[in-house]
Amino acid sequence: MHWPIAALLISLSWTSVPAQNKILIPMDLRQTDHLKAYGVAYWALTKNMDVDWLLNYRGGSFMMDDNPVLAAECSVRDVAFEALGSPSAAQIYAEVLREDNNMDVVRLEKAPKIAVYVPPGFQPWDDAVRLALEYAEIPYDRLWDKEVLDGKLHEYDWLH
Repeated sequence: MHWPIAALLISLSWTSVPAQNKILIPMDLRQTDHLKAYGVAYWALTKNMDVDWLLNYRGGSFMMDDNPVLAAECSVRDVAFEALGSPSAAQIYAEVLREDNNMDVVRLEKAPKIAVYVPPGFQPWDDAVRLALEYAEIPYDRLWDKEVLDGKLHEYDWLH
């Protein structure tokens, strides 16, 4: 074997990413509970799991490394999911990343800290966003004028 070819093969073996089984959380009509599915994706981020958001693939589905704890969380929350072998997952990624369609992969790595601007005394059912966050089991803080004037906005990644 020639030296350049051997060096190439060795470097490829060092840089190749091992194939991984995945869990797909579809967001199309096969999903049993869309809001809870968002909650599972958020929950996974709080457990330091990377979440790939597959934009425009089956309604904006989520893909994560296969994990029995994640599958159990989906089951507990009644969220539909599909266990995929690495060849099926690779095929989905290849489809999403093709340049001739309107899809993309966004890697989510951190659960955002969320706040909702809401007057004191308002109940979750007084605001559709709060109602959705409560149902999805996504934690958030409530802010009003005092917190804004005290300069607390910089502590949050998302404000509604």
